[in-house]
Amino acid sequence: MTAFLRLWLLAARPRTLPAAIVPVLVGTALAARVRFQWPLFIATLAVSLLIQIGTNYANDVFDFLKGADQARRGPQRVTQSGLVSPRQMIAATASVFGAAALLGLTLASVAGWLLVVVGALAMAAGLAYTGGPWPLGYHGLGDLFVFVFFGVVAVSGSYYVQAGEVSAAALAASAPVGLLVTAILVVNNLRDIESDRAAGKRTLAVRIGARATRVQFDLLVGAAYTVPLLMWLAGMSGGLFWLPWLSLPWAARLVRDVYRAGDSPSLIRALGRTAQLHLGYGVLFALSLLLV
Repeated sequence: MTAFLRLWLLAARPRTLPAAIVPVLVGTALAARVRFQWPLFIATLAVSLLIQIGTNYANDVFDFLKGADQARRGPQRVTQSGLVSPRQMIAATASVFGAAALLGLTLASVAGWLLVVVGALAMAAGLAYTGGPWPLGYHGLGDLFVFVFFGVVAVSGSYYVQAGEVSAAALAASAPVGLLVTAILVVNNLRDIESDRAAGKRTLAVRIGARATRVQFDLLVGAAYTVPLLMWLAGMSGGLFWLPWLSLPWAARLVRDVYRAGDSPSLIRALGRTAQLHLGYGVLFALSLLLV
């Protein structure tokens, strides 16, 4: 891989990309009971990944321009590091979102034009998360943004692409996906409380403090494990509803470690493990919906 590709892969934050993959897997697995087409699945996955990468690029440059990266201790940001200029990163953001829009239009021509509205809202939200005059992430709305767009919208949208409608089961299945991807953001914001506070970035973690943020993390993870049972009781899933519970020991250790973590390196490790939990749970959840 060339240095050029490595640079832009670094900026894309590969460890965050499962957040774009899991919703597509879950929504498509549920829809496969009605209809499944490989080309639509691949196109949906590509659009989701492009929107995630575009959002990461936008976050990289806008956090730099707003000074939020000055004291952070997380993974390297390429704009802050001087590896690319803000102008280059803005151009890359526009290019990635442009590619997502073009592919999304092609997908909408087959699966339904409602996807144009959904895709436009997702990209606008990706920009508004850290950009614009009133960035969502700077006003404590990042958690809600992530739950809605990487949970409800992404899972229901993936279901809609295949099935041509949105069902109550799709909305229910979006909940644990959204809860666990929000948990990733919560760990990230817990790690960055001090630097975000200094930069004027009023995340929910900054507003409620470290103790309450840890409680929030526990509630998000715990709630995610109740949904499969509720779906089964409501007749929305089959007898393998318990498959996601195979990851419970992993989740329990993670909750313990986040509670005990007192420094940035510990929280950086917890952040990576939360992303891994989201992926592992998501794959098991998708299988439980598919194997009925």
